[in-house]
Amino acid sequence: MGNFFNRVLLKLSGEALQGSDGCGINADTLNNYALQIRDVVRLGVQAAVVVGGGNIFRGWQGTGRGFDRVSGDQMGMLATTINSLGLQNALENAGIPAQTFTAVNMQPIGKHYSPQEAQRFLADGGVAVVAGGTGNPFFSTDTAAALRAAELQADCLLKGTRVDGVYSADPEKDPNAVRYEHISFDEAIEKGLRVMDLTAFTLCRENRLRIIVFDITKKGSLRSVIETGRGGTLIDG
Repeated sequence: MGNFFNRVLLKLSGEALQGSDGCGINADTLNNYALQIRDVVRLGVQAAVVVGGGNIFRGWQGTGRGFDRVSGDQMGMLATTINSLGLQNALENAGIPAQTFTAVNMQPIGKHYSPQEAQRFLADGGVAVVAGGTGNPFFSTDTAAALRAAELQADCLLKGTRVDGVYSADPEKDPNAVRYEHISFDEAIEKGLRVMDLTAFTLCRENRLRIIVFDITKKGSLRSVIETGRGGTLIDG
């Protein structure tokens, strides 16, 4: 039985790295994600990863703390790089070649991102961890994930979260929230579902790039999505 997807881009939020600590990077959580990625790479899947930086610093939050938006977003880009280096190290410890590519030149911390070089690295069996967002202020890491997925010709953008899909309301706050198994981009926008920002949605829709939102904290969930194309919520159309 083959895999449903051959090349994917996995988007992880910075908060997803916190574990139960509530801040920073939880080593056990990071290693769990690295092992899940290792398992799908060993199936022959090419995997790129974009990690947010919200566990360290969010650029837009800095505007209320005396930072201008551009400086705040640049600090956020550095936060994503810290997380990406941590994931790279965890993947290497798990026996998988990994390389951090940065949207702006940060050599020798990481390689300056190029779609062609990242694709070659993926084809050779390595995991490309793309840091620094889009390299520009005013754009989220969700938008960066959509952009990189399109550039790298991924079959699907997989958004790993702490919940098992997209709900009509926050399931952690509303016990009556309903989970969607399949929803279109237009429906998600009309219903005001805060899955990804509008720019990211638009990029995915225009490039016919499917999104699957699933619970990455559950062990084996990434492999299940890769093998079946199901799990969580599918957004397309």
